[in-house]
Amino acid sequence: MNTETKTRLFKLCTDAIKQRIENAQLALAEIQEATENETKSSAGDKYETSREMMQQETDRNMLMLNEANKQLVILNGINAGSANTSADTGSLVVTDKGNFYISVSAGTLTLESQKYFAVSISSPIGVQLRGKKTGESFSVNGNQYQIKQVL
Repeated sequence: MNTETKTRLFKLCTDAIKQRIENAQLALAEIQEATENETKSSAGDKYETSREMMQQETDRNMLMLNEANKQLVILNGINAGSANTSADTGSLVVTDKGNFYISVSAGTLTLESQKYFAVSISSPIGVQLRGKKTGESFSVNGNQYQIKQVL
């Protein structure tokens, strides 16, 4: 693994976050269209319940959109091609139990049949990884991890 791997993981993370943004925007547009097409019927309670449900869905999608935009800002601050000697945002940490790309919480990424966990530096595992170097170990949820390499 090298800086090219980190660059490719960065792109996968960016693509995943951009997809989240696109999905939230699409859902918001669909809700807006449904709201505009909603006509007030004689059953006022049904109309009000429907409007409230649409508002809740709008709020949920706005929250998802805002979070995805925050994650994109974090990603834009990462120099994907840099080499790291200690774990921090932008690092790729190879352990005996998995590979962690410290960036944003983007879930599991697969690159050339290898799995990587994209984690935020503020996540429980990110907090434990911060500042660690090759050869050190850390523990999360009772699981002990040995760091093989920090890139």
